[in-house]
Formats: sequence, structure tokens, C-alpha cells
Amino acid sequence: MKQNKLSYKIGQFLMFAGPATILFAAVVIIPFIYGLYLTFTSWDGVSATKPFVGLENYTQAFADTAYWQSLWRTVIYSVISVILVNVVAFALAYLVTSGVKGQNIFRAGFFIPNLIGGIVLGYVWKFVFNRAFVSVGEAITGAAPASPLSTPNGALFALILVSVWQYAGYMMLIYVAGLMSVDKSLKEAALIDGCSSGKAMLHVTIPLMRASFVQCLFLSTTRCFMVYDLNLSLTGGEPFNSSVLAAMHVYNKAFVYKNYGVGQAEALVLFAVCAAIGIIQVYVGKRGEVEA
Repeated sequence: MKQNKLSYKIGQFLMFAGPATILFAAVVIIPFIYGLYLTFTSWDGVSATKPFVGLENYTQAFADTAYWQSLWRTVIYSVISVILVNVVAFALAYLVTSGVKGQNIFRAGFFIPNLIGGIVLGYVWKFVFNRAFVSVGEAITGAAPASPLSTPNGALFALILVSVWQYAGYMMLIYVAGLMSVDKSLKEAALIDGCSSGKAMLHVTIPLMRASFVQCLFLSTTRCFMVYDLNLSLTGGEPFNSSVLAAMHVYNKAFVYKNYGVGQAEALVLFAVCAAIGIIQVYVGKRGEVEA
């Protein structure tokens, strides 16, 4: 009887979760294990042999100055982008839940940029920065200004601006769900007790939305740390490789320079950094959520 019950449960699992498990293993687990194996080899991506080199690739990765510069650049980009994305997303969520006329249309409009791929967005905004901004500046001042993409700081600013424009709409939906899940009677009670609308938002609504903040911070952080498509199409790492972020550096190391071992080692370091930040972030957020 127990064996039949166990067989039934296994059959149900294979029927409903089996295909997803197989796909997850094929797309994520197996490539990850294979990539981990490549970090101990010297492979150019073409040769039939993969010479074992031990920890040499990790030594080269930690000695790669360009990689650490790109990682530091990624940290700066991610910190600024995550803050702006969540501030803008929360402001938009508050706007479209405040009863403003046509708020459903606004929700759809703010979300649309997230549906457009990073490659397409990058080329569209590259045209805007190189042509539209320059033409407007020339019309106003009489002289054509330099494109923001022509300077290191301008290129990083452009990446941040487009990232905020792309991700804010998606995070807005999570904040909308969080705002709508807060019981209105709690806010009304705070207002009756003498709280202003701002204090009620700060001390009642926001603490009850910790789960939404944790999700949005985690998603925006991981997206920013792993960004590649936007980096490729908008700046291409220019000018003079000053806007190369960590994911692009890893890709170039492995697929452009044909140094798969070092590239995989640097990718693993990037994964470890991103995972550590994400785990710490979720842990701190969940702990605060329990305390609230």
C-alpha cells in the first residue's frame, strides 16, 4: 500500500514538475557545473583538448586589473540604478493608486518599457543621445554639444538613465500590489489619531510593505549586476572601454579573446559577489519584516 502511494506521488511529480525540472537542469544546473569544470582548464573554445591547469585561471582572474575595474564600475552603476529605480517605481506606484484619472492607462504605459528587450532599447536610446539630444542642444545654443556617450561619465550616466526607464515600470507593479495589500483602516486610524498623510505613509504603510521592498531591491540588484545586452547596444564599452561592466568583460574574455578558463573563473567570482549581496539583502529585509 505504501509502495503504491509512493509510486503515485512520484508519478504526480514527474507529470507536473518533471518537464520543468528537466529544463531547469538542462539550462541552468548542467551548464553551471560544466562552467565550473572549465575554470580548471585552459581552453580556447575550439580545441578538442582541455588541458587541466588547476587554480591558475583563478590566479589570473584575481590579477586582472581590467576585470576589477569593470566590477567596481558595475558596483557604482548598480548602487545608483537600484536607488533610482526603486524611488521612481514607488513614486509611480503611489501615483497610479491614488485615484488619479486614467490610472490604469498610466500603469500600462509605465510598464511597456520593460517589455522591450535591452538590445532594442540600447539602439533606440543611442539614437536619442547621439542625434536627438545633440540636435536639441544645437537648436538652443547654436552649437552642437558633445553626445553624452562620448565621455566616460556621460556613458555611465546614460546606462543608469536607460536602466531606470526600463526597470521602474516592472518594480512599480510590485509596489502597487504592496500598496493595495495594506489595510486602509490602519491608515485611517493613524489619520484619526493625528498623523499627517506623510507620517502615516512613513510609519504605517511603508513598514507593512517590507516584502515588496525586499523583492524589488533583490530583483533590481541582480538585474543591474548581470546587465549585458543594454551595455552592448548602448555604449559597447566605449569610449576607450570606460563603460565596460563586469558581465561584458566576462563575455569578452571568454568569447572574444577565446580564454574560456579565465572568463569562467571571473564569471564565477561575479556570481559569488552577486549571490552574497542578494542573500545579505534578503536576510536583512526578512528579519526586519518579522520584527515589523
